[in-house]
Amino acid sequence: MTPTLSNLVRKFTLPSLVAGGLALSACSTPSEPQPDKPSAPEPEQKVVLEEIAFNALPGFAHDSLLTAAPALTRSCERILKRPADAAFSSRSPYGGQVADWHPACESFKTLPENDETALRSWMVEHFTPYSVTYGGQTEGLFTGYFEASLKGSYQKDSSYRYPLYPVPDDLVRVKLEDFDSDLKGKSFIGRFDQNRFKPYFDRKAIDEGAIQKTAKPIIWSNDPVDVFFLHIQGSGQVELPDGSKTRVGFAGSNGLPFYAIGRALIDEGWVSREEASMQSIRNWLRANPDDAQMLMQRNKRFIFFREIEGDGPIGAYSVPLTAERSLAVDPSFIPLGAPLWLDTTFPAGAGERAFSPLQRLMVAQDTGSAIKGAVRGDFYWGSGEAALALAGGMKQKGRYFLLLPKTVSAGQ
Repeated sequence: MTPTLSNLVRKFTLPSLVAGGLALSACSTPSEPQPDKPSAPEPEQKVVLEEIAFNALPGFAHDSLLTAAPALTRSCERILKRPADAAFSSRSPYGGQVADWHPACESFKTLPENDETALRSWMVEHFTPYSVTYGGQTEGLFTGYFEASLKGSYQKDSSYRYPLYPVPDDLVRVKLEDFDSDLKGKSFIGRFDQNRFKPYFDRKAIDEGAIQKTAKPIIWSNDPVDVFFLHIQGSGQVELPDGSKTRVGFAGSNGLPFYAIGRALIDEGWVSREEASMQSIRNWLRANPDDAQMLMQRNKRFIFFREIEGDGPIGAYSVPLTAERSLAVDPSFIPLGAPLWLDTTFPAGAGERAFSPLQRLMVAQDTGSAIKGAVRGDFYWGSGEAALALAGGMKQKGRYFLLLPKTVSAGQ
């Protein structure tokens, strides 16, 4: 019997070739290609949605909902442009059809500005909150991320010599669902070499010039550590020599596995587990430049960028993210564009607010390669050093509640 493509993919282990979708952010829509998609849930782990009342949401009476209005506006604008008869999510079983969301978004457009009471009443009128349980657990892990910042120039010189590359001309992404519908969401990323399809170049090869002929840098930076952190975060702001700024965002990847250098620094005794954070990792890399390059090259995954005009960064839902109101989720469970009620605590870097309740309305607008599971989130803190301090130390236990239109039944 001739094996099917799906059987071949399952038979051979090709972690360096199979790319699901990423996030940093960012993970995907046709207009915004994303990093590798989270894997499907394990069969024995089941999601249970249980309806609750709004007044049972932790902290519901105290959140300033108006600061979430920009995130809601961006999601609704995208929802209202989608066909009413389309499924709200192509991956999550929850969310119903786009038509179920149109009435809420049409009504949202008519709300008076800066009216907290009207916004709260709108939520109660149009949505039903559901607690989310996964594998019998309501509590999961919530981390943080931020928009990186770095200095750069459009011209290479002795200071600006570390490139940000666009997607190379020879990079090929093959969607396996085009050949076998059982492989939806799976893809191969690679290149052709004398009629053979091979994995794409890794970080070390690219650092050594492997793509100089197939990708012209869009910007040059003066700091290799900042560039590496930009690869981790997926998007960032670049300050140019004249003081102006431009924004770059995720355009693609080489499809190779991500390697967490922070864990390596801990395991090898360079940074203590208690001191480990984005800041401490960045400080170590800058203090040890010779070892830093070798360590960074252990992460074979390489990100390609594009310049972004207007607001940003752009999340997996193809809308600009809103600081402290956008959440990266696993889209296998939580439909992108949907509002969520978050119940966790502030991280250590929050000063007097550290470990106090962080309970607020969020919107699922992004994904990430490490964001897997029904109760898992990555909190977008915004841009700059203050956001880095908050994101770098965030590793909080918590839970969230999914808000669905009243015309949508849980599980439909």
